[in-house]
Amino acid sequence: MEFLLSSAIGVMTAAGIYLVLRLRTFPVILGISLLTYAVNVFLFTSGQVTVGAPPILRDGITVYTDPLPQALVLTAIVISFGMTAVVVMIGLGAFLGSDDDHVDDQPDIPEDQTEGKS
Repeated sequence: MEFLLSSAIGVMTAAGIYLVLRLRTFPVILGISLLTYAVNVFLFTSGQVTVGAPPILRDGITVYTDPLPQALVLTAIVISFGMTAVVVMIGLGAFLGSDDDHVDDQPDIPEDQTEGKS
């Protein structure tokens, strides 16, 4: 189980980094989302994966799972949703302002303005 989860974290991280390095807005947004999913799964697995165990102590229960990673993941989900919404709005504003979705666009300077400058 640990091998499967660590492989999934590695694949999501690699795909997220690949997409963040693209030059278009939409793949960058997808890459950030994949990276946040990878961090969420990493946080969740840091509390030792225990199948079928409750996250709180009760009478008669000897095996329980750590509730802190679950609380951290819930908080991270909310933060990543807000961050994704902000990045989508910034990307949409940039696209509507320049009619292009390249991330690293350089402004076009006419050649007659650049001849006298060194």
